[in-house]
Amino acid sequence: MRYPNLTSALCGTALIFLSASGHATENGAPTTPAGLYDFGAGFTPPPTPVGTFGLRTAFYSANKLKDGNGNDQPVDFSLDVLSIGLAYLRMTDQQILGARYGWGAVLPFFHMDASLDVPTPFGTFSDSAEVFRQADLQVLPLILQWNPAPNLGINTQFQIQAPTGDYDPDRLVSPGLNRWAFSPILNATYITESGFEVSSSFQLDFNTRNPDTDYRSGVEYRHDFALGQHIGSWTAGLGGYYYRQITDDDAPGLTDGNRAQVMALGPAVSFFQPGLPAVWLHAYKEFEARNRTEGYTVALRIAKAF
Repeated sequence: MRYPNLTSALCGTALIFLSASGHATENGAPTTPAGLYDFGAGFTPPPTPVGTFGLRTAFYSANKLKDGNGNDQPVDFSLDVLSIGLAYLRMTDQQILGARYGWGAVLPFFHMDASLDVPTPFGTFSDSAEVFRQADLQVLPLILQWNPAPNLGINTQFQIQAPTGDYDPDRLVSPGLNRWAFSPILNATYITESGFEVSSSFQLDFNTRNPDTDYRSGVEYRHDFALGQHIGSWTAGLGGYYYRQITDDDAPGLTDGNRAQVMALGPAVSFFQPGLPAVWLHAYKEFEARNRTEGYTVALRIAKAF
């Protein structure tokens, strides 16, 4: 990547924030979180008079920065991100293409703490930042839910991410990305008669250009997944995600696309009982990172329909 000023040139590739989670897009910041969906991804809440309110908290930590071959970069850095997302989802009885229609929105806030030391021929370049601000608003104007069978759920969503978050191009990290993103999403869940569940979520992020830096991040692909066994109201098993940037970035002076990728795996558990809040918890360790950070994430989601 190439950046318009010295600070960005030295530290931009070290900036990956999570999941509300990275790669070689501008400043290494992923557009939307990886690992958002696990068990029950194919099912949305039923229509209710008020709707469904949700809270998602996630913590991401990394101190390794990988190059295009998966080797450690010769820099000393650390990154911790605590994300708090407030969500609202409203499913209706209205039918479109045989599916129930719904809509929603997510308002995230990030606490970001980052430091970076880069050795140079003239000494060590150091930078750091700590910030707690609003990140970019995500709006879901279209959600379509199909239930071909009681044990099979499929939904599609269209997400718009607006540049409403706090952004400073001269700061080491920023919760906002200062660009729009448009994301089609497909989710599916299948549960066997014995209670074994397979869930997957597929998403593409199409980014606009950052007007302050003239940088356009490439198209991003992510696949979230979970495999587990239902035991009463609980589901337990293995979850994770695969992230890959599938087109090059575009910016003045950029000589290669710096496409990134990463995988993550770890334990996942969920709880669902009618009348009580639904809960999801997972802890994932990243590996096979390219052109981005490699760390771990722990995420907790809670939702209640009214």
